[in-house]
This record gives sequence, structure tokens and C-alpha cells, in this order.
Amino acid sequence: MQVRGTNSSQVKPISYLEANAAEVLRNLAEQREPLVITQNGEAKAVLQDIASFEETQEALTLLKVLALGKLDVEAGRVKSVADVVARLRSKRKTD
Repeated sequence: MQVRGTNSSQVKPISYLEANAAEVLRNLAEQREPLVITQNGEAKAVLQDIASFEETQEALTLLKVLALGKLDVEAGRVKSVADVVARLRSKRKTD
């Protein structure tokens, strides 16, 4: 079975996970490569170490922020840097 973007050592049946859970977790942390778990020959889950998971979540959050910013630009909801600086300076003077 070939799963896109993985090699055969990164694909294991669920029985392997059940029999080797501690080793699987150790390898995930050391190699930082996701492991595809199969059941009845079909890919069913992906396991990854916590550091990689957190990095992925941070990257997704950044991509969301960028996408929302692009929508704001397309909708004309932007201000020039000069306007923002002037507004901040005038606010600082009144505080």
C-alpha cells in the first residue's frame, strides 16, 4: 500500500501499533516523521510527535491570519501605515 508522501517504513498496520506502542512513540519523537496506521489494508489514522503537531497547528494559525488579511485587503478594509502612525501619535498625546 502506498500513501501519498510516505515511504513504506512510515506505514504500519494497527496490529504493529498495538504490539509496539512504546517503540512507536519513541521513534515518533526521535524521527519526527508521521506514521500512517492501516486497518484492513486501508489508511485510517496518522500519528505524529507532539512537537510536530504543535508546529503544524502554529503554521495553520498563521495561514488563517494571512488568509483573513488577504480578504481584508480585497475588501478594502485597510489603512496606510502613515494613517496608522498618525492616529497612534495623536492618541499618545491625548493620553
